[in-house]
Amino acid sequence: MSVTATGISDQSLASLTSSVRGQVITPASADYDTARRVYNAMIDKRPAVVIRCVDAADVIAGVKLGSQTGLAVAVRSGGHNAAGLGTCDGGIVLDLSPMKNVRVDPKNRRVRVGGGAVWGDVDHATSACGLAVPAGVISTTGVGGLTLGGGFGHISRGFGLTCDNLISADVVLANGTLVTASADEHPDLFWALRGGGGNFGVVTSFEFQAHPVNLVCGGVLLYELDKARALLELYREFIVDAPRELGIFFGYTVAPPAPFIPESVHLRPVAKMVVCYNGSEDKAKKLLAPFRAIGPNTDFMPVMPLAALNSAFDGLFPTGFQDYWKADYDKEISDGAIAAHLQHGPKVPSPHAVMHLYSLNGAIQDRKNGDTAYAWRDASFIHVMLAEDPDAAKMPAQVAWVREYWDALRPHSAGAAYVNFLMGDEGAGRVQGTYRENHDRLRKIKRQYDPQNLLRVNQNIEPAA
Repeated sequence: MSVTATGISDQSLASLTSSVRGQVITPASADYDTARRVYNAMIDKRPAVVIRCVDAADVIAGVKLGSQTGLAVAVRSGGHNAAGLGTCDGGIVLDLSPMKNVRVDPKNRRVRVGGGAVWGDVDHATSACGLAVPAGVISTTGVGGLTLGGGFGHISRGFGLTCDNLISADVVLANGTLVTASADEHPDLFWALRGGGGNFGVVTSFEFQAHPVNLVCGGVLLYELDKARALLELYREFIVDAPRELGIFFGYTVAPPAPFIPESVHLRPVAKMVVCYNGSEDKAKKLLAPFRAIGPNTDFMPVMPLAALNSAFDGLFPTGFQDYWKADYDKEISDGAIAAHLQHGPKVPSPHAVMHLYSLNGAIQDRKNGDTAYAWRDASFIHVMLAEDPDAAKMPAQVAWVREYWDALRPHSAGAAYVNFLMGDEGAGRVQGTYRENHDRLRKIKRQYDPQNLLRVNQNIEPAA
């Protein structure tokens, strides 16, 4: 039996090609370089084969090939993972992007979503029905990766994490079988999927609970840098008892040359508050009065569909840029943390770099740490420093900004990060810290559903011995 340059036998490759309905792409294929590309241009890997899966049967074929050959299996939903975990060197990539169907049940407020959809696909379908699922703040983010890591966004203070709104999932297990995980079927697997990442199977379909969201009052307030201390001190107190209809977070950015921003502010570092209020414009104005009293140089807060707000930042974070970030949870915003923010935030190096300080209270904290694999319900905030640039030569300086900022905040943080904000070089200790007391249970579930650790191209949880 001859073996191709990919490490897969001719016979196995021919069998795979005949058994799937999607494309099978190898290094010899004309579109291989396009197929292997992911969101982060810092990631340049060469898989043995990319399978563009159109249904669960294609996924099953790909998983079985991985089991037969021993090759690593990487799962790509939106391909948006900054750590580049939607691809691998010499392994099998299951590209779910053709599986992006969305079906909305308005009566029961349920949404069925294919494993390759991005949140823009979901927002488009649900917005027409006056509904929404809590998700991120970038519409090109994959549904699969965000959900399996936990997921938070503009309306999470009102409706919880994305994974809190997961009702069921169709999952291809490492042995090639297809099961449904829910509170009633495979409840241990269902628990692990809600925050445990892609360790336990390949999700081909998600079922979510949706919520009534029509128009929101949303946008951004930009401020001169000398206003940052007042903003941070207000934010940490204000958010404790703020109405759950309000999503709001602090950040640093370089003001883009957008038409709603005064020209005098363009391309200058600024502090910002990003806002989403799921209610009337009049109530939003009253709520935001303390922030407006600090004196923004830009006040852009129109009424818009949530889908428009969820995609408003897409242009700042396009596919194909160099991408690096670091993050940690915060139980509070201490005076020491504020001092670190004031020192490093103003040094934000480009219009594609940001620091965001998200609030994680409200409905997110209605559940306990052990209710799902997501284990940081007692963290009220999370900070992330992100550097992006189309020019690789500029990245060392930007990476240095990220790391110096993160190091300065480290003594004031909770000491662990959200799994979806981990890069690929942070080590097993950081993964274990993400899951805290849930880690041992996750290892046991991993042993049950993937004892050979076939699905290891992720922030990996190794099977228990």
